[in-house]
Parts: sequence; C-alpha cells; structure tokens
Amino acid sequence: MPENTEEKREEAIVIIGAGQAASQAVQSLRADGFDGPITLVGEEPYAPYQRPPLSKAYLLGQFERARLFLKGDDYYSGVGCDLLLQTRAKAIHRATREVELRDGRRLPYDKLLLTTGARVRKLNCPGADLSGVHYLKTIADVDGLQAAFTEGRRIAVVGGGYIGLEVAAVAAKRGLQVTVFEAMDRLMARAVSPQLSAFYAAEHEKAGVTLRLKTGVEEIGGHGKVEWVRAGGLTYEADIVLVGIGVVPCEELAREAGLACEDGIVVDRNARTSDPYIWSAGDCTRHVGREGHAIRLECVQNAIDQAKHAALAMTGKPKTYSEVPWFWSDQYDLKLQIAGLARPTDTIVQRGDPASRKFSVFHLRDGKVAAVEAVNAAPDYLIGKKLIAEGTAVDPARLADTAIKIKEVVG
Repeated sequence: MPENTEEKREEAIVIIGAGQAASQAVQSLRADGFDGPITLVGEEPYAPYQRPPLSKAYLLGQFERARLFLKGDDYYSGVGCDLLLQTRAKAIHRATREVELRDGRRLPYDKLLLTTGARVRKLNCPGADLSGVHYLKTIADVDGLQAAFTEGRRIAVVGGGYIGLEVAAVAAKRGLQVTVFEAMDRLMARAVSPQLSAFYAAEHEKAGVTLRLKTGVEEIGGHGKVEWVRAGGLTYEADIVLVGIGVVPCEELAREAGLACEDGIVVDRNARTSDPYIWSAGDCTRHVGREGHAIRLECVQNAIDQAKHAALAMTGKPKTYSEVPWFWSDQYDLKLQIAGLARPTDTIVQRGDPASRKFSVFHLRDGKVAAVEAVNAAPDYLIGKKLIAEGTAVDPARLADTAIKIKEVVG
C-alpha cells in the first residue's frame, strides 16, 4: 500500500477574551500537557493584565504599569500561543467550529474557551455622556482618571461598592473633595455584612468623604463638561464623576451562537457550556456553586480556578469545580479579605473590636463557618477559608474569644 504522507492536523484551541482567566488557561493548558496551537483573541492593545490594582495602587500611582501584566511580553510566543490583540470576535460558527473575526478572518478550532469577562454597567441619566464622566475597567480608564485627579477638585462617586469606595479612598488621599452617592441604605450592601458597612462608612467619613446613602443620581449637568450632579433632589457641584455601579457579563457572542445564557454563560462543574466543544471561565459565566445554587462570581479567584478546571476538562482530565470563593478590597490602610458567600439568615459572630481596626465577622450556618470577613486580620481570613472548605463545626463562644488563638478555636 502507498504510504500516507498526509499529516494529521494538530488539535487547535482558541480563547476569546484576554484577561485573567485567559492567561491562566494558557498556562494550565500547557502544564496539563496540551501541545497544540493556542490562539488568544483580545480587544485591548495589551496582553492579559491584573485588574484589581487598577482602582487601588495603580490609580494611586504606587504600582508601575509593567507590574500589571500577568506574564512578560515574550511568554505567550514562548509557549506557542498566538496573541491577536486589538482584535474582536464577531461570531462563533458552531457547525464548522470556526470563530469569525470582525476583520473577516476565520479561526478554526477543535475546542473553544470563552473568557469574555464583563463590562461596566453604564449610568442611564441625562448628562451621563458629558466630558468628565469616568468608568474604571481598563488601563486606559485609569490613565484618563489619573489625569483629572488634581488636589482640590470635586469628585462625585456614583456607587458605594468596591470600585466606588476604592476610588473614593484614593481620591481622598490625593486631596480631592469626595462625595459618594449610593442608592442603597448602606455601603457595599451586596457584598458585606451591616457591621462591615457601618465600619467602612465611619472610616470614609473620618477621611473627609461625604456619604449620601439612599440617594441615586438623577442628572449630571454642565456646559460641555461636568459641573454639577443632581441627586436626591439636590444639586452638588462637581468637576469629575466616577461611575461604579456594577458590571454586565459579556455573553452576547455566546448567546448569538445559541449557547445557554442566563445573566452569564451557563456552564457545568467542568466549565463546559451547552456545546460540548466550548468551555467558558471567569466573570462571564454562571455556574453551580459549592452549595448547589447557580451563581455568577466577579472575582479573580473564580477566573483563575475556573480557567484551571476548564483546561483540565479540555485535556481530558475533568475535575469538579467546588472552590471556596474569595474576594478582597484595599481602602486606606485597611485590607478587607472575604471568603465564602454569606446569607442574611446566617448567625453572626464578631471577633475583635472594630475600634482597633483589626477584626473579623464570621457567618455561621448550621453551626459551620459559611463566610468570613476580615479587616487587617489575615489569620482569621486564612483559618476561616479553611474551615469553610472543610465544613467544620465551630463553637461560637470560642470563635468570639480573642484570648483563644484563631488556629486553636477548633479542637
């Protein structure tokens, strides 16, 4: 028989979205033994970089841009990953397994990973498009905001969540006059307990920040640029507006391709979508959490861990995703670390005195630690995270007793 000289095409993986999950996926795919071509498609002009420092140290000017990047410029080419930056995917053609790019090119894939992340939720009110209205999601966003951060200027921060408060803290440090407008009745209401909300409200007020709770922004006005903000029926002078009212998952590409989406791209515990050749990881996904409920997480932990699990599944070594979620926020000299997901019905145990600016709040459910919020208390956070993962029952009295070392609370 004649020798078959036709070479078998190597299996190809395409990744759409060039953020934290994408970078982790490239690293994990190579570590898990995948040696075929990888193509990474990203809309920004930058290789994958960290976003958390943007609203913290980078905005404050204490974090060099080069340190933002997750890997050096030569890493991706070195591991055989083709970076297509400033490139947008237009459509996924599932029948032929191709990604169509906006410039008309088509990328064939054997397996596809969607790490499209989330985009900022836009403020919908008159004047929201005026010069001086800023959002914070990208390096370019922060560079534009930094240029406006001049001592004495007045900044209106719309939204009292992580991003809004981190920017407020930086602005206060930089000598700006800061007013925070939050539509709910407490700060970080969707993320932390009432105890933490009250503590952070007091800290921001001590730093000179004006808080306007239960106050939504109705209008932004000025002659060609921001000059004032109307909120709660009152008018406040302002030179800059920073909007931090959450994000929206970038699921349009998946939805248009017919993949199951529900406030995020629906994935199973192996990060696989409703198409057996397509996976998804990061802020854009809705997955089944540790407690069996469908959730969408916007955090570095989920992006990293879900990408690792997607890579395992794509290389034929699936592992059930059930990691403990964790989050953090830096405001002033306060490091907030959170593990687990709290519920309003949890039993609250406070450990330490908030006045010391070093304390924690534990959330117990059925006698076990379900979540922990730690302020400048890293040991409480680390032990709490471990207790959540292990499902260990704890004695509330021992947990509250700071005379007992946190590592000795159980046992």
